[in-house]
Amino acid sequence: MSQTSIERLREYLAQLPPQAQALLMREFERALERGQDTAVATLVLDQLRKIVRKTEADEAAPPRTDDLSRLLFQVLEPFLVEAGPPTRVGQIRRSSLHPIWQWLGRDGAPDKVKEFEAALARMPADSAGQVEALASRLQAVAADAIFELTGPGGGDKSRALARVGPPNVIEDLYSIGALLQVREAIASLNEKLPRTLRAFGDSQIASVTSALNIPVLQTPQMLPFALSTVVQRMTAPWQIIRLAIKIAASDDEIRVAATPYGVAVTIALHDLSCVAATLRMDIKRGHFDNVAGNLKALHDGVRGLRTELDLRNDSAWGKQLTSIRADISNALQSEIDSVPGRVRRILRQRPEKDIPPGARIDGTEVEETAALIDFVATCRNYASELAINEVTLRTYSDLQQYVERSTEQLVQSLRAADHKVRTYRQQQVQAAIRFCQVLFGDDYASLMSRAAENAATGERKSSRAS
Repeated sequence: MSQTSIERLREYLAQLPPQAQALLMREFERALERGQDTAVATLVLDQLRKIVRKTEADEAAPPRTDDLSRLLFQVLEPFLVEAGPPTRVGQIRRSSLHPIWQWLGRDGAPDKVKEFEAALARMPADSAGQVEALASRLQAVAADAIFELTGPGGGDKSRALARVGPPNVIEDLYSIGALLQVREAIASLNEKLPRTLRAFGDSQIASVTSALNIPVLQTPQMLPFALSTVVQRMTAPWQIIRLAIKIAASDDEIRVAATPYGVAVTIALHDLSCVAATLRMDIKRGHFDNVAGNLKALHDGVRGLRTELDLRNDSAWGKQLTSIRADISNALQSEIDSVPGRVRRILRQRPEKDIPPGARIDGTEVEETAALIDFVATCRNYASELAINEVTLRTYSDLQQYVERSTEQLVQSLRAADHKVRTYRQQQVQAAIRFCQVLFGDDYASLMSRAAENAATGERKSSRAS
């Protein structure tokens, strides 16, 4: 490949998102392992690794000209969310930053942006203090430019706003300007808040209330961002509603909603809805690593809102909480109902004549089914609050009875199994013992494993004796 072609390839790879670069690297590494397209894979991998190393080195170095937008928006970082679920108050789409930065350099404050770029490029490597001061001045300039565009004034501003970006970017524009304007207050709040808010009791509520007592953060525009800052310190984010209840001096939802801090309940409900959506997606994809944590968060959150707030079933908050519970229940019940069938498909003791030669049990399917059994067991801890009590208890009891009975029968079948199906029977027994480990614990699984070994050994001794 010519040098020009290599440079073009490097330019193309460099403009890919980091996630896409990492995915490409994995795919070409697998291609090399398989011995496929080794020349192409080696070339592309070499260029990707150079790009990644250069990126890592650049990130370790002090910010330069191409990092000016990062300096500008660094105060927004705690409030940024990726594309996907709907945003709530106190959040900003990360995708809105790039078009706003482009607008600042093109229309909003082009001369100032160029001036800051030149100033940043002249700074020595050990100039952290100067860089921070530069970022502060740039943030003030950007806030002024945004308020000039979004504030009251003559003329039709719709065309100028359209030049910033699509409607979702315009929705974030004013909030971004407001956050840039109160950057010092946000920094002060971060310093005053405890690092971690575990049990959000009276003493911590008083401490947080005092920290929030900054006038510029008490506006309807800024309070959701201030509360979002608090939520990020909490081990149980739903407990932010306690702040609203304390301010209202009542758990009645009407009185809570009448205070500015009522937005805390909106934040808690939205965040619970997002956890529920994540749980549904993880279950759909068969990813159970985080299910227990998400189930606990949902259980505690739903119970907390139901017990600590006097919610009416026909109110907006009440309907939203009911909808969250229904979504969780439907997602969990559907998956729970499917588990017994998967277990029976693996452990069913088919007649030997129905087992084809070379039949095998997929080890991956066994582990996936074991994870589902563990999922059902986990659901038992949270069943009542998530409206899945009956189906969870019934399914778990059925699984225990079926797996225990099937394991004993499969172990006995090893004694008389024909050599043609012996491997398949042994794999069934191993799958059954794996399920026993999840349902009954390691001791019972070890006991059944020894029984299986004795059954197989006894059968072989019997065959030699005859």
